[in-house]
Amino acid sequence: MTAWVAAPPRDTRDTLFLLAVVAWVVLMQVAHVPWWCSALAVSVLAWRAVLALRGLPLPAWPWRLGLLLLTLAGTWGTHGTVLGKDAGVTLVVMLLTLKTLEMRARRDAFVIFFLGFFTLLTHFFYSQSLLTAAGILIALLGLLTGLVNAHMPVGRPSLAQAARIAAGMAAMGAPIMLVLFLLFPRLSPLWGTPGEDRGRSGLSASMRVGQIAELVLDDSIAFRVRFEDDTPPPQAELYFRGPVLSAFDGVEWRPLRSGFPPAQALGSELAVSGEAVRYAITMEPNRRPWLFLLEAAEQVPEVPGMRVRMTNELQWLTERPVSSLLRYSAVSHTTFRHGPREAVLALQDHVQLPAGYNPRTLELAVQLRREHGSGPGATPRLVNAALERLRTGGYTYTLEPGVYGQHTADEFWFDRREGFCEHIASSFVILMRALDIPARIVTGYQGGERNGVDGYWTVRQRDAHAWAEVWQAGQGWVRVDPTSAVSPGRIGSLQRLGAPEGALAGALRTLDPNLAARVRAAWEAVNNSWNQWVLNYTQGRQLDLLKGLGFKTPSWTDLAYVLIGVVVFVSLLGAAWTLWERQQHDPWLRLLQRARARLAALGLDSADHTPPRELARRVQGRWGTTPAAQGIAQWLLQLEAQRYARPGHAGTPTLATLQRQFRQLTWPRKEPR
Repeated sequence: MTAWVAAPPRDTRDTLFLLAVVAWVVLMQVAHVPWWCSALAVSVLAWRAVLALRGLPLPAWPWRLGLLLLTLAGTWGTHGTVLGKDAGVTLVVMLLTLKTLEMRARRDAFVIFFLGFFTLLTHFFYSQSLLTAAGILIALLGLLTGLVNAHMPVGRPSLAQAARIAAGMAAMGAPIMLVLFLLFPRLSPLWGTPGEDRGRSGLSASMRVGQIAELVLDDSIAFRVRFEDDTPPPQAELYFRGPVLSAFDGVEWRPLRSGFPPAQALGSELAVSGEAVRYAITMEPNRRPWLFLLEAAEQVPEVPGMRVRMTNELQWLTERPVSSLLRYSAVSHTTFRHGPREAVLALQDHVQLPAGYNPRTLELAVQLRREHGSGPGATPRLVNAALERLRTGGYTYTLEPGVYGQHTADEFWFDRREGFCEHIASSFVILMRALDIPARIVTGYQGGERNGVDGYWTVRQRDAHAWAEVWQAGQGWVRVDPTSAVSPGRIGSLQRLGAPEGALAGALRTLDPNLAARVRAAWEAVNNSWNQWVLNYTQGRQLDLLKGLGFKTPSWTDLAYVLIGVVVFVSLLGAAWTLWERQQHDPWLRLLQRARARLAALGLDSADHTPPRELARRVQGRWGTTPAAQGIAQWLLQLEAQRYARPGHAGTPTLATLQRQFRQLTWPRKEPR
């Protein structure tokens, strides 16, 4: 029994190896499929492993049909459909695992191999990171190893040998993959992922105030910034502008749809001053048509393959949602003015408040007007009074404010006195509007942190922020960040928000307080290099490659010519390699052929299928027992033994020894005709 466990039969060993590879493929999708799918897949694979180990028969068709129906029902119950990306991935994962329950013949194994290859592609629906690529490479080598092993002859060939062959195949395919990566036309992704509205830090197209009891900080990267000459503005001035929210229904802030005719709509009227800030942003996919630029950008950013436009609220939009990594260059000014300088009718949209909400905030506005005056001239005093109240009124910044009720601003100003940036910004703008001061909410990202390894600034989802803009006569829209009055450390570099660290990061921090930060910075720098050189290899960079090859004005036609030329060259190179390899195929046969040719030159002809033993007999029959004939015959018998003797047989010479002896043989003289 112990010997069997140490060395199970080949069928059992191969089955267990294939199940391990399938388990790895499924494991990579655990975060993207329903919990029941993961549990059912693990159960099926474990069941199949037990059947293989015990040599039991596979389940009958009613079991497989029942599991299939259970999978379809679970998929429908979870996703409401069996079509689409998420439902499709769930079905593919389960079909891959269920197929192992009917793996009886080599044909069934081949189906699993190719279904596994297809499942690997689905991982790129959710992530194209370096870590995902590494996991897929491991799975690919595992599937190739299983495929090679399935074609190996009967017996018990080692998996290590199959793995070496699979690795060689992958290495030979790598140059072709590199050529296709460099020259095959870049295509936009054919899929998209809908956004998720959960209680995590980040941005959305609207802001529902008070409905999230606890904000979970998302430490994932939103975008990376590389400043020209590595001279960024102060961190407190790093405001990356996103959606602007001006319409409020008492619960939710949304972008404004003004009822005024286009001729009376508010214009951007942007005027920049001071030194320009030049930078490049590498933005992660957000499935939104948003570009995040440092306030404020007057020039159109350079976005390869996309048309972009700026709204009157200074938000930059793309023509389609950003569904893949996007790199663009921009020029901004941190000193700027925008919006109308004098009061216009369309500003009334920004003082509207829904009736029946926040009565105590309205009373506070009446009190502030009595104390500081009213009218356009009193706006700076009223803004400062509201900020002073935030600074000195016992207000706190917290990520666990609890769920607010109907009157969110009243609860913030008078009852709870705590919240995160959306509570503070919303309550501040509501108070401003109650004071008849046009105001709106701007969302985006604030701050970031510099990676000391590659010099890029990393802006994370936890850096998502909301601030206010108020309109002042003679100045236009003015940024006011009420969160800085409640928690000055939230703005700038004093007290950046951090997500809870995991067990590994905590252990590293215990060993060395700076080790976890250094390891993380190094890993993110490696990921950023992957993004810049692989994921961000765009159509423009393809054409730049052709310019480097001497094309003055490259086009897609030139790219096709280069690709065809490379394919033809590689094909000719492969044909030459095949011809050379055929000539070098079997050194034993080449040595035997040399002996045949030498004997044929002496008048002793033989067929290609004549074995060495027969040649030795003919040599002795032709030249008798002369020393030369005996030496040649003995050499031919040793050549046969080298090929067909049992491994390790004593006295069997090596092929190199026989080659050396062949050069030292004495050959009979050719007989005259």
